[in-house]
Amino acid sequence: MTLVLGGARSGKSAHAEWLVSAQAGPWLYVATAQGWDDEMRERIALHRARRPPPWETVDAPRDLAGAIRRAPPGRPVLVDCLTLWLTNAMLDEEADLAAEVADLLAACAAAPGPLVLVSNEVGFGIVPENALARRFRDEAGRLHQRLATLADRVVLVVAGLPMTIKGETQ
Repeated sequence: MTLVLGGARSGKSAHAEWLVSAQAGPWLYVATAQGWDDEMRERIALHRARRPPPWETVDAPRDLAGAIRRAPPGRPVLVDCLTLWLTNAMLDEEADLAAEVADLLAACAAAPGPLVLVSNEVGFGIVPENALARRFRDEAGRLHQRLATLADRVVLVVAGLPMTIKGETQ
């Protein structure tokens, strides 16, 4: 399992796609974004256009653990991105966030094939001014720490440059 972290427009998604596509396909892309507005729908379309066959896309804005578990054995899986999934879960008033995070961690640990997870590193900025944003930053940081412990490799992408901070470089 590889965890790829980076800021907005850092090149983390492109790097994660490169890591997955370096393995034998077909590849599974698990998308967590939802096209709530025109701008987000355009972003989603650009991401999809960047991934020609043999990429298969599965939309999993909420059941991310289930999507990982349902991946065909041995198939490389890319999840993009954890912070969008976390946002979706936090905004769902009926969600049990602790249980969903535990379920995600268990699914990642038991992934049936190579797994690359993409997430936004949000801990480098200032302390957010509102409670929801502070909670999001804290939950994302805790999630990243727990996943980094499980991961074989952790890569931080800055300005399009991947820096391996745990495990072997590729």
